[in-house]
Amino acid sequence: MMKRYFLAIDQGTSSSRAILYNDKLETLKSHQIEVGQSYPQSSWVEQCPEELFQAQFTCIEKILEGLENDAEVYAGITNQRETSIIWDKNTSKPVYPAIVWQDMRTADYCEELTQKGLDKTIKNKTGLVLDAYFSATKISWILDSNPEIRKEAEAGNLLFGTVDTWLMWKLSQGKKHLTDHSNAARTMLFNIHDMNWDKELLEIFNIPASLLPELKTSQAEYLECEINDKKIKIVSVAGDQNASLFGHTCFKKGEAKNTYGTGCFLLVNTGEEIVESKNGLLSTVAFSLKDKKVNYALEGSIFIAGSALNWLKNKMQVLEDIKESSAIAESISEEEMDNLYFVPAFSGLGSPYWDMYARGTIIGLNLDTGKNHLIRATLESLAYQTKDVAGSMENDMQCKLKSLSVDGGGSKNDFMLNFLSGVLGIDVLRQDNVELTAFGIAAMVANFIGLYSLEELVNMNKNSELFNTKFDESKKEKLYNGWKKAVNYSKGWLKN
Repeated sequence: MMKRYFLAIDQGTSSSRAILYNDKLETLKSHQIEVGQSYPQSSWVEQCPEELFQAQFTCIEKILEGLENDAEVYAGITNQRETSIIWDKNTSKPVYPAIVWQDMRTADYCEELTQKGLDKTIKNKTGLVLDAYFSATKISWILDSNPEIRKEAEAGNLLFGTVDTWLMWKLSQGKKHLTDHSNAARTMLFNIHDMNWDKELLEIFNIPASLLPELKTSQAEYLECEINDKKIKIVSVAGDQNASLFGHTCFKKGEAKNTYGTGCFLLVNTGEEIVESKNGLLSTVAFSLKDKKVNYALEGSIFIAGSALNWLKNKMQVLEDIKESSAIAESISEEEMDNLYFVPAFSGLGSPYWDMYARGTIIGLNLDTGKNHLIRATLESLAYQTKDVAGSMENDMQCKLKSLSVDGGGSKNDFMLNFLSGVLGIDVLRQDNVELTAFGIAAMVANFIGLYSLEELVNMNKNSELFNTKFDESKKEKLYNGWKKAVNYSKGWLKN
């Protein structure tokens, strides 16, 4: 009998990764390669599109080694969202480095559009806040960075894509220019009401429609490619947080998850209803399934989570191994912290503040403050930022969160999850499989080909570890009030 495998092609911000699953959705093997970022100027973050593809291609090659020649390999792509790439459609050469989602170079441009009152039009159509985080202003910036680039774009010679689109273009050897609804919904060019590219938005940002990829549901037949004599059928595509929501099996309205990776993203499924946030969250597409049914979500986007720990390790050199941060934080008592707060607003503040001009702030330093205090303050900041978003979500949904399901690399940190549970005042559940982004896209593939129903996927995903630290109300209030005060100091730092 022909063997069947499921391949998760997971292109993150800090690494390329491929994971192979069997037809029981058990992990067989994985391969991961770190990818670099560059920072040409303050608030600028770039990556090399070719490096992203080559790293991912190598991961896929390693995964396919040793598989039977006649094996069926079904694949899905999940990716960092909003990152913007433009390339020549004839040569497949990028005209500029990839501008990463964390990049804030277009903050002033967003401010100009806001002054014109266009932020309301954009939010009504896209569900997004007018912010440099999203793709539209990045695309516009690249087109205007060089007259030749603009000229080639107007002539129809250039193509745009988020990272999923770029990978598919390269894997198909320049034959497929595609994206899914969940990635399109993060460009600020996509109308989430009629599920299509929006002509008025293209005019606002001065972007030719010829740049844009063809739209598909998250589950669809995207392309078939051959790598080292192995055929791969790509049948699902979703942004990383959307795939994680699927991996958490949050298929019903009101079900929520939180992922701690480079950033931190809390999503709640709002079903087939678009819930308009009045508290600084995003209304967005969760995923669109093979039956054409669209699930929407409310999302809280936190720009800096795990990358703050990387900063402590790589830039400040106060942490040798991120895995040690939990034990180090435990060694510092709450009294020793003495109102020390760290607001890691390196790329501005996302939900619920949406301040592109905020910057990282450490406040409450004294002569006893050492590196271990800073490590604990960093972990505490992940919990406080989550509380910011969870409070907004409760207000928008008009109900209290009963628990929070978490995954991602940062969720391996016991200190942070215990502190998070105490600050939120609810149970925090760490999934047995903390890599639910990759699992989610593999599960989406398996569901597409009819191997598992949604109900069967729910029953597969039961294991979790409980964190239920209790803080009394006065302690929670005091800690969180200090955090909000620190956030206020970080706001608008770069604004003239």
